[in-house]
Amino acid sequence: MELFTKTLFLCLALALANGAPVQPDAAVDDGDATLPDRCDGIEFDAITPDEKGITFFFKGAHLWKGYHGPAQLSNESFKELDDIHHIGHVDAAFRMHNKDNLGDHDHIYFFLDDKVFSYYNHTLEDGYPKEIQEDFPGVPTHLDAAVECPKGECQGDSVLFFKGHDVHFYDIATKTVKTKTWSHLPLCTSALRWLESYYCFHGHNFTKFHPVSGEVTGPYPKDARNYFMKCLNFGHGGDYKVRKCSDVKIDAITTDDEGKTYAFAGTIFMRLDTHRDGLHSFSITRAWKEVTGGVDAVFSYTDKIYMIKDDQVYIYKAAAHYTLIEGYPKTIKEELGIEGHVDAAFVCPNEHRVHLIQGRKIRSVDLTATPRTVTEDLPLPLSDIDAALCSAEGIKVYKGSQYYEYESPMLLAMSRIAPVPHNITSGMMGCQE
Repeated sequence: MELFTKTLFLCLALALANGAPVQPDAAVDDGDATLPDRCDGIEFDAITPDEKGITFFFKGAHLWKGYHGPAQLSNESFKELDDIHHIGHVDAAFRMHNKDNLGDHDHIYFFLDDKVFSYYNHTLEDGYPKEIQEDFPGVPTHLDAAVECPKGECQGDSVLFFKGHDVHFYDIATKTVKTKTWSHLPLCTSALRWLESYYCFHGHNFTKFHPVSGEVTGPYPKDARNYFMKCLNFGHGGDYKVRKCSDVKIDAITTDDEGKTYAFAGTIFMRLDTHRDGLHSFSITRAWKEVTGGVDAVFSYTDKIYMIKDDQVYIYKAAAHYTLIEGYPKTIKEELGIEGHVDAAFVCPNEHRVHLIQGRKIRSVDLTATPRTVTEDLPLPLSDIDAALCSAEGIKVYKGSQYYEYESPMLLAMSRIAPVPHNITSGMMGCQE
């Protein structure tokens, strides 16, 4: 198991510190000595990702692209911020989440004094800059920070605007504002949503908070230089290197009802649907604390995620924070009516059967039946299957660093000749070709 953990998709460093993006190799930001160096301990004016997932850090007239690299002038990327307003700094910024209005979705909004700028693909939108009240009625001027909060994490698609200890919750659909005072939270000079977690930056530190309650749990504040940039003598995971795609081997993979895709290998997992924010690995116990030592197979069904390890089945409610259902784990025999090691499992969209791969057999179990029993038992053309995933496009069966595509479970079982394999790519797992 230890070998698998070291040779799987540790393409980026293990981010084990409550969800912050730990960098793999500690190094000093390279660049001109006359430029500001964020490794000196900078209090950022604003932080936001763009529509491609590149995170921008702003300080005065400068910015940094991503988690490493030198500073550059902000007007080289967003020239109107200086040409029009001559302000020299950004008060707050966020990336809009508004799928109900694709004209706004993924646009970056910058706030400078009483003005707002809207950019897409680094191009200023027509009609901007505007008064903040034109686009965001009820939101104050001279803001300290801003961050988007999608529906599901907040009650509706929202933006959190920070000014002092007041947090103004702007509902995108209704254009209404509710204000709360979070005096327990440090004064945020910038804020960032990263992989469904929320961070308040203050000084050279950050504090993770709940976007609805403002609750802070865990040992905070923490030094941002350990997590959000590469700096000499800072950071974690320095022994981990980018892995070749030929070394990738996953143990299980699934997509839940909300479209979140998880790949598991050894004792870690990776979210694959959040590639715009980077592909990062985490300990399985970070999300599913009762599951230690890795998993053999995983599948999702009716807002639940089923995790199979040895002869046990763990069922979790697939909410923002996974909760083990009372009475679990149970044996595979009790829950699914089968015995023996399970190599892989998958449920296809809009179906109520789980397909369990055991050696060179695929066994189907009706998840609506009580008790659950095998309804179909068919041979497989492949052996030594590691994982499988079914989507509207068909089935992917993973074996080592390659995968095979089938149109349906029946074709998977009935094919006498395996299709041409495809190699796992850097775009899928973030590995190195």
